[in-house]
Amino acid sequence: MTKVKYPLAERLSQLPPYLFAAIDRLKQEARDRGVDIIDLGIGDPDLPTPKHIIENLNQSVWKSTNHRYPSYEGLLAFRQAVATWYEKRFQVKLDAKTEVLSLIGSKEGIGHFPMAFINPGDKVLIPDPGYPVYRAGTIFAQGIPVILPLLKKNNFLPDLKALTSEQLTEAKIIFLNYPNNPTAATANLAFFQEIVGLAKRYGLIVCHDAAYSEIYFNNQPPLSFLETPGAKEVGIEFHSLSKTYNMTGWRIGFAVGNAEVLSGLGKIKTNLDSGIFQAIQEAGIAALEGDQTCVSNMTKIYQERRDVLINGLKQIGLAVDVPQATFYVWISTPPGYSSTQAALHLLDKAGVVCTPGIGFGQSGESYLRMTLTVDKERIKEAIELIKRVGF
Repeated sequence: MTKVKYPLAERLSQLPPYLFAAIDRLKQEARDRGVDIIDLGIGDPDLPTPKHIIENLNQSVWKSTNHRYPSYEGLLAFRQAVATWYEKRFQVKLDAKTEVLSLIGSKEGIGHFPMAFINPGDKVLIPDPGYPVYRAGTIFAQGIPVILPLLKKNNFLPDLKALTSEQLTEAKIIFLNYPNNPTAATANLAFFQEIVGLAKRYGLIVCHDAAYSEIYFNNQPPLSFLETPGAKEVGIEFHSLSKTYNMTGWRIGFAVGNAEVLSGLGKIKTNLDSGIFQAIQEAGIAALEGDQTCVSNMTKIYQERRDVLINGLKQIGLAVDVPQATFYVWISTPPGYSSTQAALHLLDKAGVVCTPGIGFGQSGESYLRMTLTVDKERIKEAIELIKRVGF
């Protein structure tokens, strides 16, 4: 019998293999060989969800009203909790009814967003290196990604002055992400002011991914893009409870900002999903309204781990900047190694998983990303293994 072939849509051929899926396969192959893997690759928090959030879910899950379809835009009580948190944290006032939209994790919202505003052939400005979903969402909407290189000489901020008026006129959306994944860079008010000015001049929609805003060190809280005067006129900000409260598997996040822009994203979501389980939204309210000591305790643990990893990498002779936010460390590869070669060397010889920078875009070549999402003792062990095998 002739086997029927089912060709994939052409848009899928434009995507590189999803980086973290490829890493998972390599990790499994190493485990099958009996290697004790120390995984500094994917940024999945190892710390537990705070107890008071879990306890709230335990109560909320028994409410029969929570077992029905939720509202598409999210419980008003959850959106109000978001608005209250934003005002307290950033001094930004939001209308919970029109300027807050719940998401099934920020990845879902980011991936769907271009479908609301991009027509075939429209251009989207995308940071490189950057979270792969910015590019994937653009391609799924049949848009054209235009790369914004993030270079060390510019403190991993895009060189906005290098953009031509033609590029800015043709672009519809600009994605930004600070604190940044993978570089761990942060942005200042002057940069955001420049972005607002460009967005107003050229009609750009600014999409700022702020998923790591609450993981910061040395008492230097990162800014929200929406703190910038005029920002709400030109854009939105994506947030997630995943990193702040160690709720990656719960899939709950939100987008805030320009009501008209959020309405466009909401139209996509209304047709493609049915919202977040209400019990999880109630637990999200408990997270946002509860004692935030759990967040500060978490960042102290990450800072301890950061210092152990940074000191160890410097002893090995690797060039690395000290991150002021996120749980990522961005490391220059040693001479003679591409990012992929360096990552494969550490996996094969030391059993240490890290992410090759090329997986985040061409500007990520010559870098490795390591995460702080393993215990401090395992980080020490990883450093010793890397010292032993060398480069």
